[in-house]
Amino acid sequence: MIKENLHIAMIMDGNRRWAVANGKNKLLGHKAGAEKLKEVIKWCVDIKSRALTLYTFSTENFNRSKEEIESLFKLFRSYFKDLLESKEVTENNIKIKFLGKLDMFPDDLRQQMLEANEKTKDHSGLNLNFCVAYGGHQEIIDAVNKILKLGKESITEEEFEDYLYLKDQPDLVIRTGGAVRLSNFLSWQTAYSEWFFVDDYWPGLTKETFDGILEQFQERQRNFGK
Repeated sequence: MIKENLHIAMIMDGNRRWAVANGKNKLLGHKAGAEKLKEVIKWCVDIKSRALTLYTFSTENFNRSKEEIESLFKLFRSYFKDLLESKEVTENNIKIKFLGKLDMFPDDLRQQMLEANEKTKDHSGLNLNFCVAYGGHQEIIDAVNKILKLGKESITEEEFEDYLYLKDQPDLVIRTGGAVRLSNFLSWQTAYSEWFFVDDYWPGLTKETFDGILEQFQERQRNFGK
């Protein structure tokens, strides 16, 4: 039986390569990835996970072509609107949180993200975290700058975590797409997380693969550096 109350983090890699492999354009790859996310959210709700944290759009992603970025932002607007209004969120009391440098987005998209944060802030179900305009190193720098402004001369690890975008540490991180690298994702929070790298492109991730990862996770002995 799968353990409940897990915090699962995911690097959703491979949308564009999935599109190429299936003879489709990049945008259709991203749309397929958005549809897959709906499934994955349900999988996490079904096993009573406490959190699902998603590497949705990195600060480096702003270096992509203007055409692709505009297409992605259009998809974000549609997807986030539908998600906030969905039965999945309301019936399961899902708490949505957008984390990152939100001021890098167009005003209307940023306001949409802030609205989702506000409307679901009191929900007590799955914590659904979208890391957007996000970089793990930048998160740490931002935390340090907040602390410096307070004039603190020293600080503990526990206190430092209060200034991060995300305090809760993932139990496991799943990266799709075949790459074996961390890509500046949750640099602080994943120090003791269990990592799983799978070859499936994100849109092609199956429930069988997901369940297999959870079974492997339960077999691992976590020592937390001891």
